[in-house]
Amino acid sequence: MTASFGGILAYPNAATAATPRKGGQIRVASLSSSIADTLDPAKGSLSTDYVRHYMLYSGLTQYNRDLSAQLALAVSIETDDQIHWTIKLRDGVQFHNGKSLTSADVVYSLLRHKDASVASKMATIAQQFADVKATGPLEVTMRLTGANADLPVILADSHFLIIADGTRDFRTAVGTGPYKLKSFNPGIRTVGIRNENYWKPGRPYIDEIELIGIPDETSRVNALLSGDVQLIIAVNPRQTRRVDASPTHEILETKSGLYTDLIMRADAHPTSNPDFVLAMKYLFDRKLIRKALFRGFAEIGNDHPIAPTDRYFAPGLAQREYDPDRASFHLKKSGLAGIRVPMYATPAAQGSIDTASLLQESAARIGLKLAVNRVPADGYWSNHWMKHPLGFGNTNPRPTADLKFSLFFKSDAPWNVSGWHNERFDQLVVAARAEGDEVKRRQMYADMQELVHDKCGVGIPVFISLIDAYHTRVKGLGSIPIGGLMGYSFADHVWLDES
Repeated sequence: MTASFGGILAYPNAATAATPRKGGQIRVASLSSSIADTLDPAKGSLSTDYVRHYMLYSGLTQYNRDLSAQLALAVSIETDDQIHWTIKLRDGVQFHNGKSLTSADVVYSLLRHKDASVASKMATIAQQFADVKATGPLEVTMRLTGANADLPVILADSHFLIIADGTRDFRTAVGTGPYKLKSFNPGIRTVGIRNENYWKPGRPYIDEIELIGIPDETSRVNALLSGDVQLIIAVNPRQTRRVDASPTHEILETKSGLYTDLIMRADAHPTSNPDFVLAMKYLFDRKLIRKALFRGFAEIGNDHPIAPTDRYFAPGLAQREYDPDRASFHLKKSGLAGIRVPMYATPAAQGSIDTASLLQESAARIGLKLAVNRVPADGYWSNHWMKHPLGFGNTNPRPTADLKFSLFFKSDAPWNVSGWHNERFDQLVVAARAEGDEVKRRQMYADMQELVHDKCGVGIPVFISLIDAYHTRVKGLGSIPIGGLMGYSFADHVWLDES
């Protein structure tokens, strides 16, 4: 079977009745900025980096609103076996300095991630690039170490954006993206001006975009409402009413795969007991968590990492409901009723402290004593995460089901948070990665969701929405659920209304 990703690029921006206009300037506030800010896509580590890189560079593919792959610098990506891939490039694309895009640029951009001296954040993923060769001026062939049907989606990641062959000096940026670099001051700001020779006809629309970082969320909202910036990322649900109260500002909710999970280690007492794990899962009042903790900006979870918005979500899997009676049954069956169990929560895992308090109250009613330890955010991930029988974690959105399962649930996963080992699950992960038949692949992911839901020591009560806010003059915004600000790629889509 040949998998082909050719066709017309579909832009994932929100539909609008108005015709986009060119001109104007906007100021945008992301989460943070530091002296470690970088113009090298391979080294991006913060949301501000990702936004900057999508402004300046383009990828072979880009994310669609459902996190599938849409073509960008590539006009087709084809394979017969999910191992050998042929990529044909768009003709006539120019870098900001006038150089034409060729296959040599793509080969260099992809293979440099395997060079240890580059210190790429995608070095582990890039190890599956067994071979990347230029087989024509605008053609590249890739051979993977193993079959992976998700390659086109992987290539949409900001780290895999294309740079010019041989680039080693990143004091400036020469890409094929919608904006040219005007100025870059690490820890202060990035300013981009419109690329008049951008390969997408008519785009971009804004003349100039200034990107800054404001770490404090309240300060970001204040900057928006005062007019200092026109677009911000990461609004707390509790602040949305302030934005809604302004006649010139609006909230943009992006339903996502972000979640805070309760981790119950399979290699520790008492969380190694499967009935104890089930008791805890039935103690989640998911509807209350969604309403009270996240003001409705969340979707109900079902104790597996595939969100309802994911194209591989299994709708036929019965939803686990809040059921104190069933929780009590499983607790008694475990023989652990009446024991005292420490539970670790932190501001670093969004909503975990309030969730822990709700669980503590529910547990007390069935004879389980949960002792909540509130741990500061500083040092939590290195000193506490995955190091206690019962604690919380937080997982950012990932673009594919394979990455979610491979990184956090497979037996040999680097972050197998609960220490879970299931041979059948491990086999399914590898098989699904190689499966080119979409119907068969979907069933495999449904089976994996059921295994995690039934047997794994991870409780996922809700999936948390990403919340941005903006001035109503900013048009063209939509949702790409890999991250805020349209998956960090807003610069390619937005325009300013004259009013």
